[in-house]
Amino acid sequence: MSPIPQNLFGIHTQALDLWQSRAGVLANNLANADTPGYLARDIDFRKALSAAGGSGDGDLPLQAPTPGQIGNGQIGSGPNGEAGSAALEYRLPTQPSMDGNTVDTQVEQADFAANSVHYQASLSFITAQIHMLRTAITGGQS
Repeated sequence: MSPIPQNLFGIHTQALDLWQSRAGVLANNLANADTPGYLARDIDFRKALSAAGGSGDGDLPLQAPTPGQIGNGQIGSGPNGEAGSAALEYRLPTQPSMDGNTVDTQVEQADFAANSVHYQASLSFITAQIHMLRTAITGGQS
């Protein structure tokens, strides 16, 4: 009997968490589009995913052998433990406003729509993996 892999869904479970966090950040930006002085924020997906251990360039994260060496904390988690908060950055304004608000509703809506597509793609992959495992377990019978 072969051992069961630890993570059957690959990086998609972590990506799903990041897409969900980004949806919240973008929704917050849209909700504050008329708030004077509000600075729009966004999650840098590549930074957050690499901090979660899924760096796309093949590099492995450095692990310290003893506590206290080379910074012992989680790179990708913030003070409240939310995913990708280290990658949460301020967005550069495309159209400066007089009241200091940096939210561009058209950019935010486009990013929100693209984020929804990415979220659905990761969710579809996970659903397909579950379907494949169910088919393997039942032998193709419903």
